[in-house]
Amino acid sequence: MNNSLGEMFRITSFGESHGDCIGIVVDGCPAGLPIGVEDIQREVDKRKSSRGRPLATGRRETDKVEVFSGVFNGFTTGAPICLAIWNRDIDSSAYEKIKNVLRPGHADFTAYEKYGGFNDWRGSGRFSGRITAGFVMAGAVAKKLLSTIGIEVTAHAVEIGGIKAAPPQDVESIRERMAGNEVSCADPAAAVKMIEAIKAASRDGDSLGGIIEARAEGLPVGLGEPVFDTIEGCLAKAYLAIPAVKGVEFGAGFAAARLKGSEDNDAFDVKSGRVITTTNNHGGILGGISSGMPLVARLAVKPTPSIGKLQRSVDLDSLEPTTVAVGGRHDTCIVPRAVAVAEAMTAVVLADFALRHGKIERVLR
Repeated sequence: MNNSLGEMFRITSFGESHGDCIGIVVDGCPAGLPIGVEDIQREVDKRKSSRGRPLATGRRETDKVEVFSGVFNGFTTGAPICLAIWNRDIDSSAYEKIKNVLRPGHADFTAYEKYGGFNDWRGSGRFSGRITAGFVMAGAVAKKLLSTIGIEVTAHAVEIGGIKAAPPQDVESIRERMAGNEVSCADPAAAVKMIEAIKAASRDGDSLGGIIEARAEGLPVGLGEPVFDTIEGCLAKAYLAIPAVKGVEFGAGFAAARLKGSEDNDAFDVKSGRVITTTNNHGGILGGISSGMPLVARLAVKPTPSIGKLQRSVDLDSLEPTTVAVGGRHDTCIVPRAVAVAEAMTAVVLADFALRHGKIERVLR
């Protein structure tokens, strides 16, 4: 397995869904960054299942963050930062019953074949969305670091179950309109419809997917290393490491394929002595390099594969066809909780590039 991401701001993920803990090691964070456990906890709480979200998993982990190294007297020391949360509410009984039956939509088959059956099957083990709690902890450090140079990152749900939210204007309006929102959507009217759709899917023993938009403002021009370390290439790699993300687009994305060049091209202008574009179909990236315009990315999240409906499958012991209905505790729609993960991964990649390009000093004073 490769469990690390980044070059100068490098994160290494560890832990399994039903193991003792989930964690992350952040290496390369400059010394002198003021940060406390409360800063990290605030971000982790955005991902928790117990925030009043509709039909989130019944698993109620406290997700209390512990800092084991790299922070002293309220500042980063320059040493690796080790962060972990303990798994306290584990029930593997539902998985024990079907451990030899391949769950449709899950990594059961590929993991079994790749690791010779030695993979931890409890709650999907290393392939569970549970590991993203570590991503969010790393993202908290990255966001704090980016704030020192005026970069702000946010994410929000723009579609759930085919219900689309009205497009927001900027990061500030997204934060204001998302306040207290159960589905992390910046359109209150659409949020109500999304909640009802999630409830209806649950009643039917089914699940829903959706689309998350991640944004970053305040980016300098020049981040990115073409041709193989483009900024969108590295972001896409990070996004696709989030379980259930099956597609990524930037700016106009796939819609650009249906436009003419005269429609898709963003005209240049000057504002306050700075070159800008009058529109942002390019999503803040040209030639794999940040343009200084807001970075806009969207992530397609598939429906939660664990559903109560009876599905066709195969029993690995007998290699005979069978059927399975997945029990246990699952989110009917993971999009609302995955918003915090998308935000975190955006920040992690941008922090890495900011350090690689010398936008942030190795020691903060």
